[in-house]
Amino acid sequence: LINMKFISAIILTALTGYIAGILSFSPWWGFAVTTLLVAVLVHQKAGKAFLSGFLGIFLLWAGLAYWIDQQNNGILSNRIAQILPLNGNSLLLILVTGVVGGLVAGFAAMSGSFLRASSKK
Repeated sequence: LINMKFISAIILTALTGYIAGILSFSPWWGFAVTTLLVAVLVHQKAGKAFLSGFLGIFLLWAGLAYWIDQQNNGILSNRIAQILPLNGNSLLLILVTGVVGGLVAGFAAMSGSFLRASSKK
């Protein structure tokens, strides 16, 4: 079931991930740190934490990739999709981009959930 904690975690993950991304000193994986912190602060079981972290960053990264794709009429994503084994499919590249970020964030959120649970014991 979807509850307010779950939705809050998705929104906070996307928001803090975006902020980490626009900071010039943050590496590409800086959102993993913020996702872990969100999972520690918004307590959920590991499965829900993984899903909320995954969805937050998946939606952020796929949305930003789609927006960038629209800004340059798909030229860049088409060329990158030709280099990768995606047969020039820009939409598939956008989905792969979201999945990669989502998996990193999901595992970071699950780690944050386990960290919170272990600190209580």
